[in-house]
Amino acid sequence: MAVFGAVVGWNAVPRVKGIVDNMSRSPEEIAAVERSVYYRNCDAARAAGVAPIYAGSPGYRDTLDGDSDGIACEPYWGM
Repeated sequence: MAVFGAVVGWNAVPRVKGIVDNMSRSPEEIAAVERSVYYRNCDAARAAGVAPIYAGSPGYRDTLDGDSDGIACEPYWGM
Protein backbone atom coordinates (compact mmCIF):
# COMPACT_ATOMS: atom_id res chain seq x y z
CA MET A 1 0.00 0.00 0.00
CA ALA A 2 2.83 2.40 0.79
CA VAL A 3 4.34 1.76 -2.62
CA PHE A 4 1.08 2.70 -4.30
CA GLY A 5 0.93 5.95 -2.33
CA ALA A 6 4.52 6.79 -3.27
CA VAL A 7 3.83 6.16 -6.94
CA VAL A 8 0.64 8.22 -6.92
CA GLY A 9 2.36 11.01 -5.00
CA TRP A 10 5.38 11.03 -7.30
CA ASN A 11 3.26 11.12 -10.47
CA ALA A 12 1.02 13.86 -9.11
CA VAL A 13 3.82 16.44 -8.67
CA PRO A 14 4.20 17.44 -12.35
CA ARG A 15 0.42 17.39 -12.85
CA VAL A 16 -0.15 19.73 -9.90
CA LYS A 17 2.59 22.06 -11.19
CA GLY A 18 0.90 22.10 -14.61
CA ILE A 19 -2.46 22.92 -13.05
CA VAL A 20 -0.97 25.76 -11.01
CA ASP A 21 0.83 27.13 -14.09
CA ASN A 22 -2.42 26.99 -16.06
CA MET A 23 -4.31 28.97 -13.41
CA SER A 24 -2.36 32.09 -14.39
CA ARG A 25 -2.94 31.62 -18.15
CA SER A 26 -5.94 32.45 -20.27
CA PRO A 27 -7.57 29.63 -22.28
CA GLU A 28 -6.04 31.13 -25.43
CA GLU A 29 -2.55 31.09 -23.89
CA ILE A 30 -2.96 27.46 -22.79
CA ALA A 31 -4.08 26.44 -26.29
CA ALA A 32 -1.13 28.28 -27.84
CA VAL A 33 1.34 26.51 -25.53
CA GLU A 34 -0.21 23.10 -26.28
CA ARG A 35 -0.04 23.76 -30.04
CA SER A 36 3.54 25.07 -29.92
CA VAL A 37 4.89 21.52 -30.31
CA TYR A 38 3.35 18.65 -32.27
CA TYR A 39 3.99 14.94 -31.77
CA ARG A 40 2.44 12.64 -34.36
CA ASN A 41 1.67 10.03 -31.71
CA CYS A 42 2.75 8.84 -28.27
CA ASP A 43 5.63 6.81 -29.72
CA ALA A 44 7.06 10.06 -31.13
CA ALA A 45 6.59 11.82 -27.78
CA ARG A 46 8.29 8.96 -25.94
CA ALA A 47 11.15 8.94 -28.46
CA ALA A 48 11.61 12.67 -27.79
CA GLY A 49 11.71 11.91 -24.06
CA VAL A 50 8.75 14.10 -23.14
CA ALA A 51 6.09 11.54 -22.21
CA PRO A 52 3.90 11.78 -20.26
CA ILE A 53 2.59 15.15 -21.47
CA TYR A 54 0.37 17.12 -19.11
CA ALA A 55 -2.53 19.35 -20.16
CA GLY A 56 -1.27 22.87 -20.77
CA SER A 57 2.20 21.63 -21.71
CA PRO A 58 3.72 21.89 -25.19
CA GLY A 59 2.63 18.94 -27.33
CA TYR A 60 -0.46 18.01 -25.30
CA ARG A 61 -3.65 17.37 -27.21
CA ASP A 62 -6.84 15.48 -26.44
CA THR A 63 -6.24 12.82 -29.10
CA LEU A 64 -3.11 11.66 -27.24
CA ASP A 65 -5.01 11.48 -23.92
CA GLY A 66 -6.97 8.25 -24.24
CA ASP A 67 -8.63 8.39 -20.81
CA SER A 68 -9.19 12.18 -20.74
CA ASP A 69 -7.44 12.66 -17.40
CA GLY A 70 -5.19 15.52 -18.52
CA ILE A 71 -2.16 13.27 -18.99
CA ALA A 72 -1.28 12.21 -22.53
CA CYS A 73 1.04 9.33 -23.43
CA GLU A 74 1.16 8.06 -19.87
CA PRO A 75 2.59 4.64 -19.09
CA TYR A 76 0.19 1.95 -17.97
CA TRP A 77 1.33 -0.49 -15.31
CA GLY A 78 -0.05 -3.99 -15.03
CA MET A 79 -3.45 -4.89 -16.45
